[in-house]
Amino acid sequence: MTSKRGRIAALLGAVAVVAGTTLATPAAAAPDQSAGAHRHGGGITGQAPCQGAPEFTCGTITVPLDHSGRTPGTLQLDVAMTGNADAPKGDLLFLTGGPGQPGVPLIRRIAGKIAPVLKDYRLVMYDQRGTGERALQCPGLQEDMGSSDLAVPRKQSIADCATALGPNARFYSSADTVGDIDLLRQALGDHRLTLDGVSYGTFVAERYALAHPAHVARLVLDSVVPQGGYDPLDLVALPATARVLRTACQATGCTTDPAEDLAVTVRTYGNGAQILDALTSYEFADPDYGGVPEALHEAAGGHPEKLQAFIDQVHKADAAPAGALSQGLHAATLCADGRYPWGSSDTPVEGRAAALEETRQDLTVEQTWPYDPATATGLGSLLVCLDWPREQVPPLPPAHRKLPNVPVLLLGGDRDLSTPYEWLHQQAELTHDPEVVIVPGAAHSVQTRAANPAGRQAVYDFLLK
Repeated sequence: MTSKRGRIAALLGAVAVVAGTTLATPAAAAPDQSAGAHRHGGGITGQAPCQGAPEFTCGTITVPLDHSGRTPGTLQLDVAMTGNADAPKGDLLFLTGGPGQPGVPLIRRIAGKIAPVLKDYRLVMYDQRGTGERALQCPGLQEDMGSSDLAVPRKQSIADCATALGPNARFYSSADTVGDIDLLRQALGDHRLTLDGVSYGTFVAERYALAHPAHVARLVLDSVVPQGGYDPLDLVALPATARVLRTACQATGCTTDPAEDLAVTVRTYGNGAQILDALTSYEFADPDYGGVPEALHEAAGGHPEKLQAFIDQVHKADAAPAGALSQGLHAATLCADGRYPWGSSDTPVEGRAAALEETRQDLTVEQTWPYDPATATGLGSLLVCLDWPREQVPPLPPAHRKLPNVPVLLLGGDRDLSTPYEWLHQQAELTHDPEVVIVPGAAHSVQTRAANPAGRQAVYDFLLK
């Protein structure tokens, strides 16, 4: 196992990359020199060099709080672009993850990762509503969860966040983000966009393509969340842990069975949700999960100290400010989008806990192994919405409607627990003639994080066809 100090440093480095807050910030207001220009971003106001990254242009777009128009108000969304407005293949909109991660601060990093395609595309990134400089602020929830999806927050933090956001929380769904993207497309002067999404960004890209099929040229879906949405019980990720840990173990020459040891550990200590949370975060630092098999083996043998220290260190390193990943936005979006054992957030709060307990009792060991049913019903992102106030939620698109018949690249890593490649294959079934690339040794966010360059090369080849 790597040293405690080495693991912490690696994880803190991963969080710093996710945050990226020193790379670029929105420009100060300036006269818009390109109003009315075709495909020049004429509908984006205040265009000026980005602060901290002057080689890019920053500006803002105004969108309605409520796309139906029934509730008044507007939001300002920050936008960043490369300078090649007349790129022959048009605009490439790169969508970040979360939900809750901004786009503008990461433009220099993303431009560097996809540099070979920028002779043909203008790269556009924006801060989705409720993120970045204008992030929704829920300090208690932010402290409890940091950059994690699965950490279990205090009930008071959930209640305080819901109170702070108030009834307008319902306007931060993925359907609202899809509406914003189409207004951004129009502001850019594009008939069609090429969309490159990572993690939650793949879900947004899919939902945009379903809502506006005529306005999509190509789709890159990296670390895929299927268009039906994430499963709050994580019944794909739970069994995928056995595959991922065994694959990593084989690659690194470990001599134990980490899946069996994980199963024994969870049965003994009831800490499955904590372990899954730690593993899902740790993949960003080490897709080989170095040291994890040894810690699990010791825990299964009655010595959980090393495993608990690992869990504690990962949770500490998950700390992140709202500007890097807004947990307020994360909660508002997932609770508006999600379908849970009790239904949706339009279900009365009083009956939700009983429905969740009934689900736990109905789950089988086979569905959750090497974890247990209590792991599936004890994950943070689910528990946030268990106590979220009742609200009207947007309708879901038809479950089995295929994406529009445009070129689609589906990209995943075989070590990814955050979005296991089983999800990618689910989405492939709803895609016309998809190109599928699974990168060995890669975990989450193949384009920006994988040591193996095969995924990035697949993206270059796909976009430059």
